[in-house]
Amino acid sequence: MNILITEDSDVVAALLQAIFQAEPDLRVVGRARNGREAVTLTHELKPDLVTMDIRMPVMDGFDATRMIMATQPLPIVVISSSVDDEELRITFRAIEEGALAVIEKPRGLGHPDFERVRRELVETVRAMAEVKVVRRRRPQPGKAIFQTRTPRRGVRYEAVGLALSTGGPQALSTLLSGMPVGYPLPLLVVQHISPGFVGGLVSWLRGQTLLEARLAETDMPLLPGTVYVAPDGHHLEAARTEGGLVARLSLAPPVDRFRPSATALFHSLARCCGASAIGGIFTGMGADGTEGLIALHRAGGHVFAQDEDSAVVYGMPGAARAAGCVDQVVPLARIPTHLIELARS
Repeated sequence: MNILITEDSDVVAALLQAIFQAEPDLRVVGRARNGREAVTLTHELKPDLVTMDIRMPVMDGFDATRMIMATQPLPIVVISSSVDDEELRITFRAIEEGALAVIEKPRGLGHPDFERVRRELVETVRAMAEVKVVRRRRPQPGKAIFQTRTPRRGVRYEAVGLALSTGGPQALSTLLSGMPVGYPLPLLVVQHISPGFVGGLVSWLRGQTLLEARLAETDMPLLPGTVYVAPDGHHLEAARTEGGLVARLSLAPPVDRFRPSATALFHSLARCCGASAIGGIFTGMGADGTEGLIALHRAGGHVFAQDEDSAVVYGMPGAARAAGCVDQVVPLARIPTHLIELARS
């Protein structure tokens, strides 16, 4: 895979180059020092992927992403320091324009988080090789839902759990922008994202939806029409109390390296809601969520997966479907309607 690095700092650019060049399947073909150079070099070098800094002279990462996606769309991974609200705002505007992932900047070989960030960066870049078509994603309606088990009639659903990874912020935006005011169920979200960015994600989602979006807290009541996003470093779970369903945050060990883990969320829904829970698995690499969805499926809950054509990376939904626990496969553009119909059933 050929990579164009966009980074105004010589130190960070050299570190990124060293990380990529240490991998036999990754090759750095150029470096842009600002957004305008990134646009020009994308056309000249035709890389397979661009890493994008946010704050740069001449042209920032948002405008560069917008121009690249409009003229020569290809995978863009934002590499940001997430130092303040303004950088987070620009970062998620770049996601809105078509960037597929956001990763924190590595901070030197001696930093305690270096190996985690290096591994996440390399894995994310490699996942981009699975992306078949990249553009400003405007999901197209009309495709049919593939059913393996028809949803039960007469079930009063209580909660929805959603799991996403690479490409997830865009998918969340599409889903939540299609949900109406007064949707009668709470939605619990596990989105794999680098530490430091989830607060910016929640703030950005508030501008994408008519629902209330919140960063989940322990013992927070799970209210209809509200989106609860798992915070950094905590599993998000649902629990039943005398007063109804509440959110619970856990510092239990990571599940398959993830905390928050989609599997932990779905296991909790299987325990406390059983057949009255809905679980959805979306775009992302790996298989997080599959074991939890197996438990939810066995408990009688409804399980759906995003379809392959609309997923940026089909790893997570593909793994769940291969495990035989998916009741319906749904194109992204149809998922809001699917959830509305389930809530009315």
